[in-house]
Amino acid sequence: MSAPSEGPGATAPLRVLVVDDQELVRAGFRLILERAGFDVVGEAGDGLQAIELADALQPDVVLMDVRMPRLDGIEATRTILAGPGAAARVIVLTTFDLDEYVYGAIRAGASGYLLKDVSPSGLVSAVRAVAEGEAMLAPTVLARMLDAYASRPPRGIPLPPAVARLTDREREVARLVARGLPNPEIAGQLYLSEATVKTYVSRLLTKLGLRDRVQIAVLAYETGLVRVGESRGQDG
Repeated sequence: MSAPSEGPGATAPLRVLVVDDQELVRAGFRLILERAGFDVVGEAGDGLQAIELADALQPDVVLMDVRMPRLDGIEATRTILAGPGAAARVIVLTTFDLDEYVYGAIRAGASGYLLKDVSPSGLVSAVRAVAEGEAMLAPTVLARMLDAYASRPPRGIPLPPAVARLTDREREVARLVARGLPNPEIAGQLYLSEATVKTYVSRLLTKLGLRDRVQIAVLAYETGLVRVGESRGQDG
């Protein structure tokens, strides 16, 4: 997957599937994405149709609405990402930032969760970032998710073997990813280059068997790798 480009030898544009039960919303997203150079390969009006088109068209990124007839976006996301050889990354778009939708989308494997009032440039940036293996959460959504995990009492269970095998530096990077810091800020805090931070994030994903940074954050909070109070950038 690579960002759209132009000129001789240019790589193919990113292929995007737009899923929303409102035709006007789909048309708006299509216009924004096509103007940015993406290839909108299809549109779906419900979760079942989204599954069919994702299988047939093999898009790089799926923009997925939550509340739809026949099958909602959370279940559609789970089915699409559970398919054999599934390579698409899903960004859930909704007017709601309710916790149950956030948690449902992330547990289903979504790489992003954005509110529908996202700016056109924000949407374009999110699609590019997710296609490159990053993860996108609206800042208000990330804050609520992390606060919810931080407010839970410690589970008092041993770390999973994969987490226990992380090096000290990998744990440091995981904690900063879980706090929502982008690579440049992580690099600044740990006195590393951005390229080195990117390498550490890739190692974390491989060692932990995860898809993206959102899943690193969830695992860090669920296992207690990040402690209460750290979601606001505090140490200790």
